[in-house]
Amino acid sequence: MTALSSKQKPQTLNVEQALSKTHFLYKRTPSNPDHTDGRSAYATLSDFGNGGVYVANYSGYSEWERHPHGDEMVQVLEGETCLILLIDNEEVPNKIKAGELLIVPQNIWHRFESPKGVKILTITPQPTDHQIERPID
Repeated sequence: MTALSSKQKPQTLNVEQALSKTHFLYKRTPSNPDHTDGRSAYATLSDFGNGGVYVANYSGYSEWERHPHGDEMVQVLEGETCLILLIDNEEVPNKIKAGELLIVPQNIWHRFESPKGVKILTITPQPTDHQIERPID
């Protein structure tokens, strides 16, 4: 029998506990994605594959991002968001609310519009490319 390494052992992740360590970021903007006073709207739950499992707690609008090394899973835990995907140089809106999830395909630029506030869980491959201005496909 082969012993499992610490990276291979199953682990239980507590999403509520991770969210309790975040600080709500009010009116996120593409140029201000997080607080600068040491408090964060984001928390890491675990490494996963070539990235990690993350939670976020904010309202507002994100910068554009993409993941060249894999698909990203985005699940809304509370609230709602519109996840804009840039497909064939067209912005395609995808409204998702609590209990729903969306898989963002590898290398697709996307951004979040969450004016009312959202708590999300993502499984995100790394690295992540970020861009404030709308990318040109």
